[in-house]
Amino acid sequence: QVQLVESGGGSVQAGGSLRLACAAPVFIFRTYAMGWYRQAPGKQRELVARITSGGETKYADFVTGRFTISRDNAKNTVYLQMNSLKPEDTAVYYCHAEWSPTTYYRGQGTQVTVSS
Repeated sequence: QVQLVESGGGSVQAGGSLRLACAAPVFIFRTYAMGWYRQAPGKQRELVARITSGGETKYADFVTGRFTISRDNAKNTVYLQMNSLKPEDTAVYYCHAEWSPTTYYRGQGTQVTVSS
């Protein structure tokens, strides 16, 4: 069974920063697009950012300029650096490894709470 191991969530005040990390098995990390989704209470899960195995990135409009996704190929780890956090960024953040829309894996999620 494929496991995506997330870390780095927590609580921070508005304007603060957090960095999420997700470690994946090497055969997943080298070939799948990696990304982060989030789900706030009462809302649908939404894409935050993704990065392909080739390093191409995509961001949701609501995080452009504040969040940066990156990958460390030596550690098989993808990161999400979150700066200028807002209360509306409060959600459970899920690491996501995608081969196709129907073939993907998701981590257990890590809570991010931003207080005003």
